[in-house]
Amino acid sequence: MSTIEIDQLSARLGAVTVVDVRDPGEYDGSLGHSCDPRQGHLPGAINLPVGDLVGLSESEIRSLLGVSSGAELVVYCHSGSRSSIAAQVLRSQGFNAINYVGSWHEWSRTELPLEL
Repeated sequence: MSTIEIDQLSARLGAVTVVDVRDPGEYDGSLGHSCDPRQGHLPGAINLPVGDLVGLSESEIRSLLGVSSGAELVVYCHSGSRSSIAAQVLRSQGFNAINYVGSWHEWSRTELPLEL
């Protein structure tokens, strides 16, 4: 599986490592997009901006995310573009990276939980 839908992800929150590859201001809600009705990030998501991810080794990624080799990671951004790049980078480092294509743009339009 290389992508995940919102219902699948919401059912797996807490059981999968979620990586938010947006900039820190998007992650904490202070610099979110005006097109999104809610700001913040998915519960438990770890912020690792895609620009910081590129160039990291597998062991550096494991350390930053607190995961083991080959771990399943769900990545998202605002609209699925940056997370697509991040998923490719993570897969090249041996992780089972799944892109949540709907990303924050979709999640922010629901009543699903979020964190600031």
